[in-house]
Amino acid sequence: MSWDIVHLDLKQAPTILDAGASPVYVVYWWGDLPLGAHAYAPEELPLRRDRLLALAAGFLAEQVASRSPGFGGPPLARYDGQALMQPPLAQVRDLRVTSALLSELERPVHPDADELSVIVCTRDRPRPLRTCLNALSVQNAPPGEILVVDNSSGRTAASVCLDFPRVRYLHEPSPGLSRARNCGVAASTRPLVAFTDDDVEVHERWSGEIVRAFQASDVESVTGLVIPATLDSEAQRVFQMEMGGFGASCLPTRFGQVFFEETRHRGTQVWHVGAGANMAFRRRLFERIGGFDERLGAGAAGCSEDSEIWYRILATGGDCLYEPRAVVFHHHREDWHGLKRQMRAYMRGHVAALVVQHDRYRHRGNLHRILVQLPRYFMRAGLDAVRNAKPYRGRVLLEEIRGWLGGVLFLFNPMWRSRPAVPTIAPPNEQGS
Repeated sequence: MSWDIVHLDLKQAPTILDAGASPVYVVYWWGDLPLGAHAYAPEELPLRRDRLLALAAGFLAEQVASRSPGFGGPPLARYDGQALMQPPLAQVRDLRVTSALLSELERPVHPDADELSVIVCTRDRPRPLRTCLNALSVQNAPPGEILVVDNSSGRTAASVCLDFPRVRYLHEPSPGLSRARNCGVAASTRPLVAFTDDDVEVHERWSGEIVRAFQASDVESVTGLVIPATLDSEAQRVFQMEMGGFGASCLPTRFGQVFFEETRHRGTQVWHVGAGANMAFRRRLFERIGGFDERLGAGAAGCSEDSEIWYRILATGGDCLYEPRAVVFHHHREDWHGLKRQMRAYMRGHVAALVVQHDRYRHRGNLHRILVQLPRYFMRAGLDAVRNAKPYRGRVLLEEIRGWLGGVLFLFNPMWRSRPAVPTIAPPNEQGS
């Protein structure tokens, strides 16, 4: 059964959330500010005015507490990546007060995004690429440049890019997402560099929110919220509901040295920082620590080229900010074959990145995660699948175990482990960063 996705703006004071024939995944908003999401079966609806007011009060209290400097916002990340809220929420739960404060915080800001380069890496997906570029072409704050890096051998993205005059087309013939990302960074000319994927549609305020986040803090990386575009298939729903999707927190969260040092001994959970489909960096970062590790990512070990570079940022004293005001909508894999292949690649790449992180910094927590934490996770997931009759979870789990085994092999591959794979990124030719 297909699930409906409903976007409900609580700022408009809706009086009811009606029931339908299908389950619904409701994304709550306050204007353009995402507040949270919840899945409802038809029998749990309708939600009437009093319930919606209670939801609004809770959401707004969290937002005010996490965004107001007076309450210490944005909160720091806990060991598990969740925002560590400082004040008791009862202090900020008065709906009239919080709605007024939040309206001030949510007030639309349209900073000039000319300092932003947007990079889209693509391979043999011209139709979704066109949809992605359509969304990038109608930003409230247009980015300074949009670069499409075509990683296909047949240059399949070239004809699509001809229909978008502001798009600069690049071709990277060597396969691998990290190579494509590095190609885009090397060609970029702006001091901020953002990445999104060809199966993504960005919110109209996305580029402006990315720039605003960098202007408001000294972090070296900003990530944002990834909302499912559709939940039409069982595979999409399992990925979002059971596997956690790409995260769903709507609270800004700063990942810094407290988070890193608290968890380094058992493997820092850097994947909580965000998703590669919605991430941005100061360009000078790449000049300092190099580009993406080309042993990692799709077309190489599988994935985690994004989380590995966040690990490098934290390990060298930098901070990252998760800012859910920067919103994108992702089209999850629709079929089981695609989802299983994706989860196998995710786990293989995750383990490969842990090997890389251990080799680079000798942080033994990375090995602890490979050899202790992940086997425990597999056992817990397997028991859950059996006890709660989740055959779909078992199918995905088998692919994750296959990916883990493939990743463990990198531990015994000295040639792979010693291969130089992080290219030097030079300053841009057209302007300094």
